[in-house]
Amino acid sequence: MLYSLQNTMRVSLLLCLAWLITIPSASAQNSLTYQTPPKEIADLVLAPSTPLASFSRTGEFMLLLERSGNPSIEDLAQPELRIAGMRINPATNGPSRSGAVENVKVKNTRSGVETQITGLPKNARLGGFSLSKDEKYAAVTNTSNTGISLWLIDLTSFEAKKLTEEIVNDVMGGTMSWTPDNKILLKAINPKRGSLPVAPLAPVGPTIQETSGNAAPSRTYQDLLTNRHEEDLFAYFMDSQLMLVDLNGNKTAFGEPGMYSSVSLSPNGQYVMVDKIKKPFSYLVPAYRFPYDVQLWDMTGKNIKTFAEIPLDEVRPTGFDATVTGPRSINWRADKPATLYWAEAQDGGDGRVEIEERDIVYTLDAPFSGEKVKFASTPFRYGGIFWSDDSFALFSERWSATRKQIVRLINPSKPMDKGTVIIERSSDDIYNDPGSPVYKTNEYGRSVILRKGDEVFMTSEGGSPEGSMPYLSTFNVKTKTEKILWRSAAPYYERVVKVLNDNATEFITSKEGVEVQPNYWLVNTRKRIAPLQITDFGHPYESIKGITKQLVKYKRNDGLDLSAVVYTPEGYDPAKDGRLPVLMWAYPREYKSAAVASQVRGSQYRFTRLSWGSPLYWVTQGYAIMDQTEMPIVGEGDLEPNDFFLDQLVANAEAAIDFIVDSGIGDRERIAVGGHSYGAFMTANLLSHSNLFAAGIARSGAYNRTLTPFGFQYEQRTYWEAPDVYNTMAPFMHADKVKTPILLIHGMADNNSGTFPIQSERYYNALKGHGATTRLVFLPHESHGYAAEESILHTLYEQHEWLEKYVKNKK
Repeated sequence: MLYSLQNTMRVSLLLCLAWLITIPSASAQNSLTYQTPPKEIADLVLAPSTPLASFSRTGEFMLLLERSGNPSIEDLAQPELRIAGMRINPATNGPSRSGAVENVKVKNTRSGVETQITGLPKNARLGGFSLSKDEKYAAVTNTSNTGISLWLIDLTSFEAKKLTEEIVNDVMGGTMSWTPDNKILLKAINPKRGSLPVAPLAPVGPTIQETSGNAAPSRTYQDLLTNRHEEDLFAYFMDSQLMLVDLNGNKTAFGEPGMYSSVSLSPNGQYVMVDKIKKPFSYLVPAYRFPYDVQLWDMTGKNIKTFAEIPLDEVRPTGFDATVTGPRSINWRADKPATLYWAEAQDGGDGRVEIEERDIVYTLDAPFSGEKVKFASTPFRYGGIFWSDDSFALFSERWSATRKQIVRLINPSKPMDKGTVIIERSSDDIYNDPGSPVYKTNEYGRSVILRKGDEVFMTSEGGSPEGSMPYLSTFNVKTKTEKILWRSAAPYYERVVKVLNDNATEFITSKEGVEVQPNYWLVNTRKRIAPLQITDFGHPYESIKGITKQLVKYKRNDGLDLSAVVYTPEGYDPAKDGRLPVLMWAYPREYKSAAVASQVRGSQYRFTRLSWGSPLYWVTQGYAIMDQTEMPIVGEGDLEPNDFFLDQLVANAEAAIDFIVDSGIGDRERIAVGGHSYGAFMTANLLSHSNLFAAGIARSGAYNRTLTPFGFQYEQRTYWEAPDVYNTMAPFMHADKVKTPILLIHGMADNNSGTFPIQSERYYNALKGHGATTRLVFLPHESHGYAAEESILHTLYEQHEWLEKYVKNKK
C-alpha cells in the first residue's frame, strides 16, 4: 500500500535522526545497537510475571491470568496508525499497544482446587475478559497478527472454543456485553465497510483550520488527525456492526452500522444505549471529544429514542473544574431495571462562574417518553453516585481547585432531597479517608452498596504516620463514625479485595511483605480460624531477597514532615562498610495544605516489586536507593503551589540529602537524582537551580512550558495568565545553569499529552549549546512507558553507565 510505504519511510528517517542524536562523541558508536545492563539487573528484568487474578462476582472462584513477557522491538515495530488520539494496528483493527494474557486457570477460592482451561488458541494473546450473569461462561478476545476473534470459556467444563472469525472491532474498546439470556452483544467490523482508503499521491489541497473569535483553549494532545485522508482512515477503522452472538457462534446483525464508541445494556437487558460518533471530526482534540449521538435501542436493534446529540467538544473553559455543556456521565442506575441518570452543567462548564447550582443530575425512566426528572444538584462538580436502593444512595461532589471532596447521603425516592453530608475532606488527605463502599451484586447483576441499615461497609487504604495499613470497616451514616472490623498488621501489607458474605465476616485479602510475594488468603473473622492461603505465587526476585527496606522520616527546613523508602544492599552495615553512592528517585506533587503534604504515603511492608522504570535495580550494584522520595509543593489558601515550586523543590532535595548523609548511609558527593515524566521535569529543575547532585537521569519529560501553554500537571492557569510561573519553572529557560551531567531518555512514539519527543530534543540542544555534559537517547517505537524487552534493557544499560561514570566512580 502507498500509505504503508510512506509511513515506513517516515519511520526510517526518524530512526536515522534519532541515532544521530544519540552520538555525543566519536566513541558513541557502541550505542548503534541495543545494549544490556549487568547480568544481575538483566536477570531481574527477565523474571517471570506473576499471574493476575480476576474474581467472580460471588467470589466462589478466581481466574488466574498468566501474562506474557515484554514484547520484542519487532512487535512494537509493526505497522501502527496514530490518528484521532489513538494508536491502531491496521492489521487487527484493534489497539497497537496492549498487554496480553497467554494462559488461563480457574481456582476455587474455598477448596483451592486449580483447573487448567483447555482448548485455548495457540500463541494466545487474550484480553477483554467478561463473565456472563450466571457466571457459567467467560467471553474473551484473542488477537493474532491478522485480526481479533471472539472465544468462549465454559466454566463448568473448563474448555474454551472459538466463537467467531477475526471480526472484532476493538479500536475503542468496550467490545462485548452479556445479555440475560447468555448471548454476547459484540462490536464487530462492518462487513460492508469496503476497502482501506488509499492515500492520494498528492494532496487535493491545503489543510486549513479557522476560528471566529470564540476562545478555544486546549491542552496539547498527541496523534491528532491532520488531513482528509486520516479522517477517512478513522471512519474506516471505526465502522462497526453490532452483532448478537449465541453460545454456538451464530451471529445476528443488531441495529444499523455506525462508528460506535460505547455500547451499554440496561440492567434488565431490555434496552441498549449506544454512543455513535459523527462528523465533523476535529484536528484539535482526540476522538472521545468528537460529536456523537446517544441513542436508546430496544432488543430488536431499533432506535427508539435519540437521547442526546452531543456537539464537538473543542471549546471548553480552562481549569480542572471546567467541563462540557449538555448531558454528560450518562449511565444506567444499578438498582433499577432501566433508569438513566446524568449530569448537566449550569455554569456553561466554566468553574470560574459563581453559581448556586453548578451541576444538576437528572433521571429518566424507561420507556424514555416522559420528561426528565430533576434528581439532585451541587454547588461543586458532580462526582458520581453509589447506589443501594430506592431509599439509600451516596452522592459524591468535588472541587479540584481546593481538593475538596464531599459525600452526601440522599434518598433517591425523594428527588432534590439535599440529604446529609457524611464525609467532607481534602482528596489528598489520606489519614482521614474512610475509603470506598464495598459492593454486592443485585438481581440485575450490577454492583450496589453492601450495607446493614445505616452501616455501610467500607475498605480504606488506612493512611497513618506509620504508613498505609489497610482496613475493613463499617461507616455509620447517622453518627458519621466508623468501626474498624479488620486491619492489616505489621510486618505485612494486607488489603481486602473481595467480601464474600452480607455481614463481611468472610473475605479474601491480598497479603504481602517486603520479601513475601503478594498472595490471596481466605479470612473468616466470625469462626476465628486461621486464614487459609489460596494462592502460592513464588518469589520472582530471589537475588534481592536479603536487601534492607526502611520507611524513613525527616523534616524540611520549614518544619514540613517528609518521608522516603530507603533500600540498602544485603548485609550492608554503615559502621563497617562505609558510605554508599545514592540514587534518589522522586515525583513532585502539589498540595493545598501543609498538614496534608506532610502525611506519610506508601508502606514499608509492601513487596519489593520491580517494574521496567524502577530505580531498585542498582541496589544490586552497591547503591543505596531513596525511592518514593516525597517532593511536596504547597500553596495554601489563595496561593498556588507552583508560585513556590523551585524554592520548595530544592528544600525537599536538601532535606533528603541531609537525612541520607546524616544517617551514615550516603556519600554527599555521590548522589544522583532521577525521575520519569514530571519526575524528569523535577530532575532538570534541580540540576538548574542547585549544585546538590553528582548526576541526573531524566526520562520522557517536558522541559519547555511554553509548549504546554494552556496548563500542565496541576497548573490551571494559562501561560498568558502566569508567564513568570511558566518561564521560571521551565528547565529549558535555564539550560545555561546546568553544570551537572544529565542523561535524557525519551520514547520516540511518546503519546503523553505535553511530553512530545521534541521536548527532549530541544532541551538537549540547549544544554549542548551551553557546554553541559549530557546525552540524549531516543528509543524507537516506544511510548511514554517503555515496553520492548530490548528498549528496557538498553534503558537500564544507559542509566547504569551514567551512574557508574558520574556517581559511583566520580572523579
